[in-house]
Amino acid sequence: MSASFHTQGFEVRHGSRAWRSSVELLSSMRFAIALLTVICIASVIGTVIKQHEPAINYTNQFGPFWAELFLALKLNAVYSAWWFLLILAFLVISTSLCILRNTPKFLADIRNYKENIREGSLKAFHHKAEAGLAQAPQAEAQRIGQMLAGSGWKVKLQERDTAGGKGWMVAAKTGAFNKIGYIAAHSAIVMICLGGLFDGDLFVRALTWFGGKTVYSGGGLVSDVKPEHRLPPNNPTFRGNLVVTEGTASSTAILSQSDGVLLQELPFAVELKKFTVDYYPTGMPKLFASDIVIHDRETGEKRDARVEVNHPASYKGVQIYQSSFDDGGSNVRLKALPINGAALPFEVEGTIGGVSQITNGDQQLTLEYTALRVINVENLAGSERGGGADVRRVDLGNTLAQRLGAADKTVSERTLRNVGPSITYKLRDTAGQAREFHNYMLPVDMGDGAPVFLLGVRDTQAEPFRYLRVPADEESSMEGFVRLRAALQDPAQRQRAVARYVAQAVEAGRPELADQLTLSASRALDLFAGAEPVSGKTVAGLQAIADFMEVAVPEGDRERAGEMLLRILNGTLFELSSVARESQGKPPLVEGEAASRYMTQAVLALSDVSLYPAPVTFQLQDFKHVQASVFQVARAPGQNVVYLGCLLLILGVFAMLYVRERRLWVWLAPDGDGAKAMMALSSNRKTLDADREFAQLRQKLLNLT
Repeated sequence: MSASFHTQGFEVRHGSRAWRSSVELLSSMRFAIALLTVICIASVIGTVIKQHEPAINYTNQFGPFWAELFLALKLNAVYSAWWFLLILAFLVISTSLCILRNTPKFLADIRNYKENIREGSLKAFHHKAEAGLAQAPQAEAQRIGQMLAGSGWKVKLQERDTAGGKGWMVAAKTGAFNKIGYIAAHSAIVMICLGGLFDGDLFVRALTWFGGKTVYSGGGLVSDVKPEHRLPPNNPTFRGNLVVTEGTASSTAILSQSDGVLLQELPFAVELKKFTVDYYPTGMPKLFASDIVIHDRETGEKRDARVEVNHPASYKGVQIYQSSFDDGGSNVRLKALPINGAALPFEVEGTIGGVSQITNGDQQLTLEYTALRVINVENLAGSERGGGADVRRVDLGNTLAQRLGAADKTVSERTLRNVGPSITYKLRDTAGQAREFHNYMLPVDMGDGAPVFLLGVRDTQAEPFRYLRVPADEESSMEGFVRLRAALQDPAQRQRAVARYVAQAVEAGRPELADQLTLSASRALDLFAGAEPVSGKTVAGLQAIADFMEVAVPEGDRERAGEMLLRILNGTLFELSSVARESQGKPPLVEGEAASRYMTQAVLALSDVSLYPAPVTFQLQDFKHVQASVFQVARAPGQNVVYLGCLLLILGVFAMLYVRERRLWVWLAPDGDGAKAMMALSSNRKTLDADREFAQLRQKLLNLT
């Protein structure tokens, strides 16, 4: 910038003192810098806090107090908040006034050679030199002027009368683009802000303030929304999302607002012919593209186009960007398996986004089909985990946390594998409370050789899913586990399993030992099934065994007694599995490594299943995948203004930082037959380059070294 630049604003000579102070502040550069600082802080907030999220998401993430504060200050929609737009408007006004105040002075300074500078003033410059020249002042002035002009300087000669005769002043300048850089940079700020106002919510808000349009906060079909919530196709600027399912067309975009949505009618309809998505080995989308047909609503013209990420389509000034993709209403068939109740298996069909009503006669639940994922790439490294948790341990708090923890716990080596499709659904009770479930369609080998079905559950979307691992039987289904679970709840089958275990474990002719083992096995199995309370509480699984040991066994004997009781439990559960299989006409498990791995995982799953918060789980049986493409449609008249502003900003900053404004004066006074020369150089920045340049000019023009 020029050294003459200052941060003061316009000085109004008329009006009240408050008016003069307000105008001076508004047009001052210090006020513009303060506004820029506030905008930068607001932009950081808008980047850190996710914008246009549902209010419940902010409550879950930050708590009720901060969520209410954020919503009141419109921090969930910073860039469309009234205060942000007001700051932008003031910044435009303030910067424009700064430009108006300084541009005439800068332009006048660019045109002025300052040739009327006095001889005495040249002696005050840092870079100055004096020398005697052989020729008369006029001849030397012509020579010096030509040399400077040949080096790119703009030169002006002035003749003056002196006491000793005619003297000549050579005034030269270069680097005037430095001041043009100031004008360009500050004009760029105005243009970028104006472009932001044009492409922001300013026009949309104007339609809601003065055009009779209101934000829609309800639900239902788009076709049922009333006209007062719809913006006209000739809306000069907008930016919204358009969701189109394969084989369908849509002409209504959704504009998210802080308190609802507005519907933007488009001058055309977008038909999605085909959606394509490719994946990286990590499971992240590598490419997703849409083959579309654009239907003009006025002329009926059709135009084929392909929209990819960073390769938008354009029609009638509206840009169509590939934003993301979603499920377009896939059809799914689920099988309900009872794992915490006495229900029979049944099948149900539905559509993603739809609901089904289910009941067991006493309890009414709503099944909401939330999402279908056909590809799930998980990190399944860590085969060193072996057979999982040691079921003989009595202190099982850590084991329970692991069994109901994340589906993938490894933190070292990464082994990525597609584990197949999954279904996400919610079960909502009559009070409106819902839990979300996420179940994989196929069994997953976690590295220990025992494939398991992963059944995820969480209470809120802010939580991660916790997974129950159910072992897959020899037919790769959960039927074997469901049979074993049902048998565990049946007292008659438990007694049969105990009798079979005792008959195999005790030799004939030892009735006292058989009776004692029968009592111990029955108690272990009843405790595990939750049929026998412990200290007045109904607890099931391995936790019940642990609680019983703490109450009934002295501390010094717990380790030995616990090992014996769990050994008895494992044996009776194996016999219970055989009883359950025989009741369905299936042969018993053949003892071996595979059966051992299956039963180990089954014991853990049976122990944890009482914590599963639903009477049934739904397994994905079949599906018909329907894709939907999410487009961002935008009419952005300010885009080119912003681009031009960015170009001016680059040029302006470059000019101010790297272009030095220099002025050179050479006063030539008569001195006998020759001339006495005094030269001075002025630069807007003191640098080593200025020192070197002055030395070169002194040698070139005055023949001084």
